[in-house]
Amino acid sequence: MENSDAAAKGKRVRDCFWLWGHEAGAHNNGWALPGLSRMTPVEAGFYMGVPRVIMVRYDDKPAPPYGQYALPFTALEEVVWSIVGAAGTTGSEERQATLDLRNTLPRMSGVMMDDFFKNAAPTTPDGLAVLSVEELRQVRAQLAGGGRPLDLWVVLYDHQLALPVGDHLAQCDKVSFWTWKAVDLKDLEQNFAKVEALAPAAGKVLGCYMWDYGQGKPMPIDWMEAQCELGLRWLREGRIEGMIFLATCIGDLGLETVEWTRAWIARVGGERLVSAR
Repeated sequence: MENSDAAAKGKRVRDCFWLWGHEAGAHNNGWALPGLSRMTPVEAGFYMGVPRVIMVRYDDKPAPPYGQYALPFTALEEVVWSIVGAAGTTGSEERQATLDLRNTLPRMSGVMMDDFFKNAAPTTPDGLAVLSVEELRQVRAQLAGGGRPLDLWVVLYDHQLALPVGDHLAQCDKVSFWTWKAVDLKDLEQNFAKVEALAPAAGKVLGCYMWDYGQGKPMPIDWMEAQCELGLRWLREGRIEGMIFLATCIGDLGLETVEWTRAWIARVGGERLVSAR
């Protein structure tokens, strides 16, 4: 597949934007945020002007089955739901519950594997990732069935680029790339080139933190602007298919980066992407 089909289809920039979703209050503890959030993923979608949400289980919430919880997500334009949650948690029950959402969410287009790779070189064949390559093939077979095929998404961090992840990435339709510490955004361009080499066939999506989770402090506005403008340039060039803003559960804390991003989305979102090919 091409690295990006957004421009070829004449999409608006906003059509390529996603929010990373967690249950309301998921980050209230442990990240040094300046307050307690009450915003739900769907509320965040409307507030930020981004009607596409990637919903990821965090601290085992929400608990499956998801049918009632997922109902408000039908108001969104597109939804991706996790089969591997935060901290790499998964299980057959969770994966099946997500697949069952095809009956609830007609605009569900894929599934996400969060925190999928381990952060150190593996010492055993199964020590690299949450699921083996063979297990991913089985997951892909499940995604291809059910009457509506779903894309397989995965998270890849900058500090994982030296790991032997190529065979796993080859099973994925979308690779979302994240820079864990704001200070390392200075290396984003060269690191993204490594992602392109590791996963030449997969669609690429740029993950953008609105809080510096890696260092537990506010994301500097200049780095927020830099990653957003670079992502917009890559969208125009067809190097990426989309951008993800993390996370819905910090949208109501009055963070400067959130409000800056909201205004930026409103400013650039209506632009039509024109294919350069």
